[in-house]
Amino acid sequence: MSDNSVFKQIEAEIGGNDVVLFMKGTPVFPQCGFSAAVVQVLNHLGVDFKGIDILTDPGLRQGIKEFSQWPTIPQLYVKGEFVGGCDIIREMFDTGELIELFQAKSVPVTAEA
Repeated sequence: MSDNSVFKQIEAEIGGNDVVLFMKGTPVFPQCGFSAAVVQVLNHLGVDFKGIDILTDPGLRQGIKEFSQWPTIPQLYVKGEFVGGCDIIREMFDTGELIELFQAKSVPVTAEA
């Protein structure tokens, strides 16, 4: 189990930002195809989000997996709630559920699904 300081860092990020993507790389320069796909969806919808590069901190890389009890990266959080990884985000986008989630949580979206 990761130390408490990593969990506190994660809680601060997801509590202080409406939409947070823990990812490999940055929103401008994703370092894996799965992270790039989620960034593309969020950008397409015009959602303002904070990308956090887990590659720069091994403790955070392991800690986010333990925090969410989800084994893969990327991980999307909306208003403090874990939504899912790449496959879930793509499926939710395809069905319209993702835009509905953003609207239900009062997260501004500037594009149609």
